[in-house]
Amino acid sequence: MKTAVITGAGSGIGQAVALRLAEEDLHIVVLDFDTEAGEKTVETIRAAGGSAECIGCDVSSTDSVEKAFEKISEVHILVNNAGIAAVGNVETCSPEELDKIYGVNVKGIYHCLHYAVPKMISSGGGSIVNLASIASKVGIQDRFAYSMSKGAALSMTLSVARDYIDKNIRCNCVCPARVHTPFVDGYLEKNYPEDERAEMFSKLSEYQPIGRMGKPSEIAELIAFLTSDKAGFITGSAYDIDGGVTLLR
Repeated sequence: MKTAVITGAGSGIGQAVALRLAEEDLHIVVLDFDTEAGEKTVETIRAAGGSAECIGCDVSSTDSVEKAFEKISEVHILVNNAGIAAVGNVETCSPEELDKIYGVNVKGIYHCLHYAVPKMISSGGGSIVNLASIASKVGIQDRFAYSMSKGAALSMTLSVARDYIDKNIRCNCVCPARVHTPFVDGYLEKNYPEDERAEMFSKLSEYQPIGRMGKPSEIAELIAFLTSDKAGFITGSAYDIDGGVTLLR
């Protein structure tokens, strides 16, 4: 049984990816800072007859990621999903906020790549998918730090794809537009009065030309394809899954 490591798989897109890849007879390793949420994902997989475990991990911490990967013997698939968001332009973004975004969204991907790639080489190769964003390709208002981090995710994808193409390691990234996850609901609850949330939800949905947000399961299906043998000729690519945002707005 091959092993798939997924960061931030306690909820949202990461959880959907873990559940979907578990259907492919893979052993799923959930890496999540929130171990309680991660264990719920594991329980769901096991209840369906799959194989999974949760390892508590703060991807922004070198020591935490190193210790997590010491517990993993083989890595065949790595999905770098864990990430956080920030709102603001270059003036309103504080140095502390920039460091926080960098620590999770950029250094977090680096950490997991750094410790997973040697194990992947030892396993004979594998597939990596990084979660980028439409923000890595188009300008989005008031998303300075977030866009910086997702641009880095795209660049790291290309670098790893080039460096390890002769090691049978494929590396791609996916670039979603807005996806309806618990994060979106939490954002609305935190920033808008209850009587304004429905209207704001509609605005967020209508930003995508297709007229709605994406579903975590839709992102998971694309990642399941990219990590499968069916995508054996695909590496160094950034896949838009954005309801038409990048090319149709």
